[in-house]
Amino acid sequence: MTEDQFKPADIKPLVEVEDLEKLDIRVGTIQSVEDMEGSNKLMKLLVDFGDHSRQILAAIKKERKVPKELEGVQALFVVNLKPRRMMGQVSEGMLFDIGYPDGLLPVLAQPERRVPNGSRAG
Repeated sequence: MTEDQFKPADIKPLVEVEDLEKLDIRVGTIQSVEDMEGSNKLMKLLVDFGDHSRQILAAIKKERKVPKELEGVQALFVVNLKPRRMMGQVSEGMLFDIGYPDGLLPVLAQPERRVPNGSRAG
């Protein structure tokens, strides 16, 4: 889809600021990207959040020609989701990207310059 073909989706129902504050979105550096054998979508990310690292499974295999290029890149992650088991592995968060729900080739939500891992969005 080209930019001139894109039509923004309708805005979702209004929420209270308190609802948004329930999400814990933090900056993390992707330390490693590994293939998830048997999955045609999932890749296993090891992400550094400053005081700890987490395994996050992300459906990025088809979105990027060379997913390993994400190693060393900072991005935004939702870190307070309940752990979720997928393909026999546990995901401890969610990569925050832009475009997927709209059928666009997703891009990472990233800080405009390097900030400390674990920095909160909000």
